[in-house]
Amino acid sequence: MARGLPKQKPITGVKQVIVVASGKGGVGKSTTAVNLALGLTAVNPSKSVGVLDADVHGPSIPKLMNLKGNPELTDSTKRRAVCLLSMSMGFLVDDAAPIVWRGLMVMSAIEKLLRQVNWGSLDYLVVDMPPGTGDVQLSISQNIPVAGAVIVSTPQDIALLDARRGAEMFKKVNVPVLGLVQNMSVFQCPNCHHQTHIFGSDGARRLAETLGVHFLGDIPLHLNIREMSDRGQPVVVSSPDSPEAEAYKKVAAAVVRRLEEVST
Repeated sequence: MARGLPKQKPITGVKQVIVVASGKGGVGKSTTAVNLALGLTAVNPSKSVGVLDADVHGPSIPKLMNLKGNPELTDSTKRRAVCLLSMSMGFLVDDAAPIVWRGLMVMSAIEKLLRQVNWGSLDYLVVDMPPGTGDVQLSISQNIPVAGAVIVSTPQDIALLDARRGAEMFKKVNVPVLGLVQNMSVFQCPNCHHQTHIFGSDGARRLAETLGVHFLGDIPLHLNIREMSDRGQPVVVSSPDSPEAEAYKKVAAAVVRRLEEVST
């Protein structure tokens, strides 16, 4: 570790940390993070998985998992949804309350979310990162051992610009980039089944080739994903046999393979 950087300290009880990131907001990163976490349990039910919402200013996990109310200290400051343990700033503030904090307060909150939550024994902790390449990304990458980063992007050129910045940032801080996920890759009309590439075609796949990282898979732009997310019922559990759920599970399986590769 370079001089002046903090010494990395593992999260008690957590074997591997997977960060899910994007350079830009609005590409479906949080939805992907939740369904990836559920996909990890689906591809290997013996594994225990948690999800941490590190987006202090815009927490999405409570809505995506239909969780409300304050966590109690007697509940080890965590919440259980389906087969996941979860923690988010969204449990600690009102739904409509803005979190107007300066950087030092955000860093303090992140430290508490990392260190003062009793996760028990987890095989994987999926961290839903905020958009961009700022203090939170740097703090998490430098303070805890991160097994790998998953970069989420749409195929659109403007999103790919920031996805590339995100991937390059993780390389700079020596976090393995497990690969890219291409979200909203194609829309299929439910009536005539015609496929339309609304945001372009194969942009994330080409970016993965350019960066020399793996392409983890495509997630379609599907009405069921949006509807179930708004209801707090992620498609991997609400529609486990659907093509869109299978897409998430394929990504989860690819992430597991990449973790095995980078750890050897």
